[in-house]
Amino acid sequence: MAPITQYTFDFLNDLTANNNRDWFTENKPRYEKSHKEMYIFAESIIEELNKFDSISTATGKKSLYRIYRDVRFSKNKDPYKTNRSGSFAREGADRRGGYFFSVSPGETIIGGGFYQPNTDDLNLIRKQIELDANPLRQVLADQKFKKYYHQLLGEQLKTAPRGFDKEDPNIDLLRYKSFYVMHKFIDQEVLADDFKRKVIEGYKILQDFFDVMTSYLTTDLNGESTI
Repeated sequence: MAPITQYTFDFLNDLTANNNRDWFTENKPRYEKSHKEMYIFAESIIEELNKFDSISTATGKKSLYRIYRDVRFSKNKDPYKTNRSGSFAREGADRRGGYFFSVSPGETIIGGGFYQPNTDDLNLIRKQIELDANPLRQVLADQKFKKYYHQLLGEQLKTAPRGFDKEDPNIDLLRYKSFYVMHKFIDQEVLADDFKRKVIEGYKILQDFFDVMTSYLTTDLNGESTI
């Protein structure tokens, strides 16, 4: 049986067309059934991830983001998200970063990396890139990695970050404020019996990227380990 079924897609399609509290309340049993499908899927991903990585996210339920939107500061007042998404955090100071997924009809994505790292981590990543960007560039240029994830994503500054030379040969990387990658699936792939296997294969491709970035974050500028 497929880990994610048409039932969840149908629910999300109907929610998109009826994004209001009355409809959601009337269809709460549908949401709960779909929610169970999603956290069972997430639980199975954690189990597989722990075979080659170490994940601190305790359960599939805890990995899922809330379906309720925070509309306080948004012009869009729709109360519910029309996708189901979540993340899996890597455990320990020696395993920075995490994995991400988002499921919705026509727009299912997996990926991972370092989303909005804190100021100290971001500054250290940039200093490490300034010192030696080759390990990161080699990963990003790897044929298998590039074919699957295409390119590095994340918000970028328009100019050089403070304290860095705008003429630095690695300025294209130094401008990033987040460092992550994503891969999209078509609906037929998501609903297929082997979708979980494809997700795990995609996450395995991230390992070299995580290794480089974690090395940047756990090594001082003299090359000494900080953990």
